[in-house]
Amino acid sequence: MPALRVNPNRMELLKLRRRRQVAERGHKLLKDKLDELMKEFLARIGESRKLRSEVERELLAAYGVFALARAEAGRASLAAALASGTPAELLEMSVRNVMSVRIPEFELGKLPEPGGYSLVTTPMMLDAALDALAAVAPRLIELAGREKAIELLAAEIERTRRRVNALEHVLIPQLNDTIRDIGMKLDEAERSNLTRLMKVKEMIEAQQAQ
Repeated sequence: MPALRVNPNRMELLKLRRRRQVAERGHKLLKDKLDELMKEFLARIGESRKLRSEVERELLAAYGVFALARAEAGRASLAAALASGTPAELLEMSVRNVMSVRIPEFELGKLPEPGGYSLVTTPMMLDAALDALAAVAPRLIELAGREKAIELLAAEIERTRRRVNALEHVLIPQLNDTIRDIGMKLDEAERSNLTRLMKVKEMIEAQQAQ
C-alpha cells in the first residue's frame, strides 16, 4: 500500500496519528451500522417473503374470478366496466428513519364501493372479482412498502460496505504505512544528529586537550 505524501516531520506525524484515530473510530461505527443494517435487512426479507407468498395466492384466486367474468362478459364489456369508476386518491405516505435510511410507509384509505357500470351487461362474477381484489389490496400495498424498504436498505448496505472497505483496506493501511515511514525517517534523522553532536563534542575535546 503506497504511503501518503506528506512532509516527514513531527507535526505531520501528530496529525496523521490523530487522523488514524478518527478513521479507526469511524470504521468501528460504520462496521456496527453495517451489522445492524444486515440484521434489519434479513428480518425484513423473511417477513416480506411470507407476505408475498400470501398476496400472490390471494391475487391468483382474484385473477381466476376475473377470468370467469371476462369469459361471461367479453373483453370489451369488461374493460368498459372497469373504466367506468371515478379515480380517487387512496394512498397516504409517511417516512420513517431507520439507521439513516428514509423508509416510506404507505397507508391505504377506504376503497370506494364497486359501481358505475351496468349491472345488466356485466356478470355477477365481476362483483365477486372486485371484492376479491379489494380484500387483497391492503396487503398488496403493505407488500409494496416492505419491498421498497428492502431495496433502500440493500442500497445503504452496499454504500456502507464500500465505506468500511475503503477505511479498512485503503485509508487505515496508508496511514499506518506513512506513520511508520515518518517514524523511521525521524529516528534516522535523530541518530544522524546524535552522531554529528558526538563528533563535534570529540573535536571540541580534542582542541581543549591541545
